[in-house]
Amino acid sequence: MAEDRGQVMTSNDSSAGAGQPIHFGKKALVTGAGRGIGLAIARTLLDEGAHVTICDLVPERVEAAVADLSRHGQVTGGVCDVSNPAQAERLVAQTNSHWGGLDLVVNNAGITRSAPFLDSTVEIWDLVLAVNLRSQFLVGQAAARLMVASGRGGVIVNIASTNGLLGEAGLASYNASKAGSLLLTKTMAIELATRKIRVNAVCPGFILTDLAFEGGEDPETIANYAQNIPMGRIGDPIEVAHAVSFLLSDKASFITGTEIVVDGGQTCKE
Repeated sequence: MAEDRGQVMTSNDSSAGAGQPIHFGKKALVTGAGRGIGLAIARTLLDEGAHVTICDLVPERVEAAVADLSRHGQVTGGVCDVSNPAQAERLVAQTNSHWGGLDLVVNNAGITRSAPFLDSTVEIWDLVLAVNLRSQFLVGQAAARLMVASGRGGVIVNIASTNGLLGEAGLASYNASKAGSLLLTKTMAIELATRKIRVNAVCPGFILTDLAFEGGEDPETIANYAQNIPMGRIGDPIEVAHAVSFLLSDKASFITGTEIVVDGGQTCKE
């Protein structure tokens, strides 16, 4: 894992909008929020009245994200390897200290590495499982301990994937990590239900972010892939963010230990 390090950048702009939005005054942590789905989740929570801490492994992404998000509300950001036990624990503690509490956690940090099963390496396996699954255990456990100690409880959402429900060739480590995320979610939900903590998962399908292009996908390939989706299009990060926001809200007060699939109906189709 990466060395134990961290840095913090903060904005105190409180322009989260008028009225009492659904997350008004809540204190939230979103991991892997330097871009893509995590950034959309953080922006949505800010627009809905939460105070948000984000983290990412790349300092430049944290800085750019904080600058963008500061227009939406109160946000702080830090560089963190959430698969590192010391860094994950410190991230949660600093979030709690900075905002004076911690109510909402979104375990979004994740990576993928493509390799045929016969050619994949233990290094790829360990890296993907650490970032995608170990981090959810570490951050989730540290956050839950704080929530229990506060007596107020809270809500945790783990970002899994449709790859945790169905396999995909060339992605053994990613598939396994996301399946593990779903069973970790259910176990957490069972054990934390009496502690006033709800835990759910969201399973995105093909969502259009810059990660798709970094993975070598071109616009034609993406357009062709959309033909496999009953709704005939690729998803947008904001559509995942809306599902996460709902699960974090009091509107989902009797929902725990389950997952919402955001995939345009793809997993319904043979």
